Amino acid sequence: MTTSARPQTEGPDIAAIAAQNDAFRKLACLGETPSQPIQGRMHLTSSLAMAEDGLALEAVQAVGEFDVFEPENDPDGCHDFGAVDIRGQKVFWKIDGVDAPSHNGIVMCQTGFVRSQTIERKHP
Repeated sequence: MTTSARPQTEGPDIAAIAAQNDAFRKLACLGETPSQPIQGRMHLTSSLAMAEDGLALEAVQAVGEFDVFEPENDPDGCHDFGAVDIRGQKVFWKIDGVDAPSHNGIVMCQTGFVRSQTIERKHP
């Protein structure tokens, strides 16, 4: 009886994904231009967008500046989730990869992949 080993498939490059997520977050939240084009969009939940006294702006800036990734808050190493405290309120953010939108069958970005970042505040 002969057994053949299955070829090992390489997994995603976690360090590259983390760097791209960081670059996208800084582009979306702080306006910092990345070294490579990164397509995506940022969304604020309505409760954060309608918050008073510039809370949303502070939250977006804090999310862009966030850089405390540790095994406890980033177990997969992708830098795709975090939480910040703004004025005693917890604000969460998450970056997801989604299929690129298309228009009349033409993919709107070369990679076929875009990032979607959602920022929301924890409801009391």
